[in-house]
Amino acid sequence: MRRTCQTICLAGFLLIFAAMAWGQSSGSPSAPTKATDASSVDASTPASNEGAGREIGRGGEDIGKGVAQGTADLARGTAGGIGSLAHGRVGSAVGDVGKGVGETSKTVAVGTAKGAVKIGKGIGGEFRKL
Repeated sequence: MRRTCQTICLAGFLLIFAAMAWGQSSGSPSAPTKATDASSVDASTPASNEGAGREIGRGGEDIGKGVAQGTADLARGTAGGIGSLAHGRVGSAVGDVGKGVGETSKTVAVGTAKGAVKIGKGIGGEFRKL
């Protein structure tokens, strides 16, 4: 019975690791290059020069980042809970999973709020043009 529980916990742990690894970017990191082209957009340009579509897009990006980071927090908490449960620490396992859920909700809420503000700014900018 104990061996079966350990096998199930190990399989769950490996499944969570596989999900986290699958979600990672596969692009190779490279040093940022300095563009000398005048048509390139610098990240330090003022927000007044940016279009509403770009602002709305960045809001969606923030929401996506919040959800992705929240998912990672949930996976870490679940993995910690599985590890604690495998060692027979039920109280600690519940605490680890609860901590992961709490971090997830906080991260998703912050990302959604930041994204909603940027989307609101973008929409407001379009209404100002009317």
